[in-house]
Amino acid sequence: MGRRRRPGGRRRIPRPLLVGGAVVVVVALIAGIAVVGSLVSSLFQTLSARPPAVDTRIVVPDESKAAKAAQQADAGSAEAEAAAWLAAQPTTYWLTPEIDPLDEVWDRVAHLSAEARDQDATLAIAVYGLPDRDCGNHSAGGLDPDAYREWTARIGDALRNASDVRKIVVLEPDSIALGPSCGSMQERAGYLRTAVDNIRGVDTWIYLDGGHSAWHPANEMADLLRSTGLLNDVRGVALNVSNYQDTANEFAYAHRLSDLLGGIHAIIDTSRNGAGPAGSEWCNPRGRLVGAPSGAFGDDVVDTTLWIKPPGESDGECNGGPEAGTWWPDASIELTRESR
Repeated sequence: MGRRRRPGGRRRIPRPLLVGGAVVVVVALIAGIAVVGSLVSSLFQTLSARPPAVDTRIVVPDESKAAKAAQQADAGSAEAEAAAWLAAQPTTYWLTPEIDPLDEVWDRVAHLSAEARDQDATLAIAVYGLPDRDCGNHSAGGLDPDAYREWTARIGDALRNASDVRKIVVLEPDSIALGPSCGSMQERAGYLRTAVDNIRGVDTWIYLDGGHSAWHPANEMADLLRSTGLLNDVRGVALNVSNYQDTANEFAYAHRLSDLLGGIHAIIDTSRNGAGPAGSEWCNPRGRLVGAPSGAFGDDVVDTTLWIKPPGESDGECNGGPEAGTWWPDASIELTRESR
């Protein structure tokens, strides 16, 4: 028990104890403020901006592969017509270390941000440089862990520099849905954590890979997403990226995931699903069509539809296609045959 106070007198606190106590209190206050500030900052970065929604205007990038193909194709040809039509559509730009390496990626993001500002549009980018990307399949590649940390840090710095531009970031398509097949979920979650920490900021909406409705059952996909430990730090998930599933099925899948995961949101890739899937074929299936444009649909869970995979770019060396990501004139003509 402490000392009893003398009747009629005041208890005197020794000066050293008072000073030391004050220091402890101040240090504790500072530490508490720092913790609260960090939490508030994270929450603000995640929730402050107006979310993407129906009728969202997405930037039309002037350096897309479609735009370059339109300039190089013979005037009046079907190839030129298809490429020009696709080049005019609001579409996600893919940042890859092969095209936008470490010493160039900041400038690329700054240029894209300036385009979005000029067009009064939302910037949409896919970040695609994860170590062991695509597990050695058609889109194999990516950076080593240290280079990936620096590359994503430069992307994040450039995005934060464009504080007046709203940004949608599709983070590492296929990275989570493909994780079990690669046997590297723990490592991938660590890389994704690095990327999220480097990229997030005010008016920056990050969507993790959520696969699609014909890949993992919703319960299984929800477990994979939980295992990353990132759901409180991102807006939601990107569905149907580079795939062909019907939009209605993806909306239902998005709602199921949202119910399982406490209300997360989603965006849906509609760039090539106008004719629906071709069975289980995912690599350059023939007879496909472009789908509903970016910003066409949305609800209380699906923030917006978005052209994420640029139509006209190959899925890989399959069904007659060139290397993954390469412009393929035949595909561009086929996909746009009912639209242009």
